[in-house]
Amino acid sequence: MIVVMRQGCTDAEIEGVQQAIESKPGIQAPIWRGEERSVIGVLGSIYPELQTELEQLPGVAEVLRVSKPYKLAGRNFRPEDTHITIGDVTIGGDEMVVMAGPCSVEGEEMLLATAHMAREAGARILRGGAFKPRSSPYSFRGMGVEGLKLLAKAREETGLPVVTEVMTAEDVGVVAEYADILQVGARNMQNFILLDEVGKIRKPVLLKRGFACTYEELLLSAEYIMAGGNNEVILCERGIRTFEDYTRNTLDLAAIPVIKRLSHLPIVADPSHGTGRWHLVEPMALAAVAAGVHGLIIEVHPNPDKALSDGPQSLTFENFQKLMAGVRAVAAVVEKKVAPPLGKIETR
Repeated sequence: MIVVMRQGCTDAEIEGVQQAIESKPGIQAPIWRGEERSVIGVLGSIYPELQTELEQLPGVAEVLRVSKPYKLAGRNFRPEDTHITIGDVTIGGDEMVVMAGPCSVEGEEMLLATAHMAREAGARILRGGAFKPRSSPYSFRGMGVEGLKLLAKAREETGLPVVTEVMTAEDVGVVAEYADILQVGARNMQNFILLDEVGKIRKPVLLKRGFACTYEELLLSAEYIMAGGNNEVILCERGIRTFEDYTRNTLDLAAIPVIKRLSHLPIVADPSHGTGRWHLVEPMALAAVAAGVHGLIIEVHPNPDKALSDGPQSLTFENFQKLMAGVRAVAAVVEKKVAPPLGKIETR
């Protein structure tokens, strides 16, 4: 249920309605203040008479029931797009943002080389895994805290904000010390204890769609985070499991316009995991741009053949630069801006 306040209502009226709602046991009332109207969510165990009671309060225009199971993540609660700002980068706004970097942090030299190249080519956020969930227990599983420290050093050198994965609720605190954006991976999309924990922090969360999950399930996972008080959620389409086995996953491009219709949260695409093959990353990235995505997250490595994880889907520096040129060309056709490159740091 949502309460739509009258245009021009006072702050006292808004707060009065919120207090009236939250005086009921087990009910929360988050406020969203838009340019034209303010909306108050009614979350919890709602009894039949509550709608009539709320309609009588000063400043209330109407009370609407929301049939969808997700509330905070839906457009009924917030019709306008959410813009998430990290430093001088905004995701969900007029400019499309590219995040790039290695699947795993493998060492200082390779990470810094990749970060500087990504910056020069036009990436505005550095991705890199310090904690890695792997299908095999014998695969490289990341450098842990040492990897986080290297990501922080790369940020210091390049000025690029960092996005990296958090795998357990216990690690949220330490990852949040180093990362600008915390990533919840596909395998953890329905790890509700982890979702509750990242809902308590005040840093953006990149939430990847599980490889067998519906759009509704993705938005309900976002709802967990937002219900905890963290409204800065970035959704990510990274491919789903289908009967096709040529590609690692099937990148669901329809998710982009569908999610943009259902939710106000920004959505980015991951064509690296969505295909699993480096030669498919560029065409699917360009297709995602044409579909209206707010950003891309791309795996890049100085020597993919020697990468400790996901080498077959990682782009070389040259191929990433080529991809960025294509992204700008397609973005121009669909009248979308791309965040401009920051350029080379001469003092390195």
